[in-house]
Amino acid sequence: MSSLVAFIPSPSTNGIRIGPFFLHAYGLMYVIGVTAAILICRRRWEAEGGSRELVYEVAMWGFPAGLIGGRLYFDITSYSLMRQESNGHWWGWIAIWDGGLGIWGGIALGSLVGIWVLRRRGVDVPRFMDAAVPGILAAQAIGRIGNYFNQELFGKPTTLPWGLEISLAHRPAGYTHLATFNPTFLYELIFDLALAGMLIWLGHHRKIRHPGLFALYVFGYSGFRIFEESIRIDPSHRYLGLRLNFYVASLLCLAGLVWFVRIQRGGGWPGRRVKTREKRASAPG
Repeated sequence: MSSLVAFIPSPSTNGIRIGPFFLHAYGLMYVIGVTAAILICRRRWEAEGGSRELVYEVAMWGFPAGLIGGRLYFDITSYSLMRQESNGHWWGWIAIWDGGLGIWGGIALGSLVGIWVLRRRGVDVPRFMDAAVPGILAAQAIGRIGNYFNQELFGKPTTLPWGLEISLAHRPAGYTHLATFNPTFLYELIFDLALAGMLIWLGHHRKIRHPGLFALYVFGYSGFRIFEESIRIDPSHRYLGLRLNFYVASLLCLAGLVWFVRIQRGGGWPGRRVKTREKRASAPG
């Protein structure tokens, strides 16, 4: 098996060196992803009659909060793995350049801070959430390229032609004699872009109450993560034989579905009253 040539080869390095500096691909992909999210959200929000300055302000607060939330989630749920990756260094808990960002914590804290900004500006929060969600998915998809360079986020061994070759140093214990694995980073990348396209289509062709698209994002992405967590083999806390994130994904998938149904029945967002500081279009998006 070890001589098998993978259809997707492993990268020889996780970044590029520019003079005395080393640019980590993981961090670069997140910067590119956030830029893409801002551009997509800006276009969609301006189509709603909103201003691009608001998008920049939300990103300025929401992106750092998302990084903090994502890293804290990883530190809390994968403390032993974080300690192992940091080799005991004091800065290990913030070493995001080595990977280790929990999407649940990132989206949760980033969204909460973004909502705080929107409420301060008196904006229609549910409408903005639906404008932003395709960009969030695009950012997640681009961020998964960073996982590829770090040789992480892969699944069970496979002999499929799109199997991902993982170098010996990155193979989990018990799998060192195997060379090719399911490229779950690629599965998620494709799914994220497909879900973003579907949400955009629904927003244009179906009457969806806000923030219904965001609720569908929670439902759809979490549903995919149930599948992804069932085939991942990297170290993780397990309960009753299942990964911790399997349970998190299952609960959020159900919550997203219930939230979407409630929104479409006329509920789902308390105190929805819009002030006039941010102009917006009255037509549904």
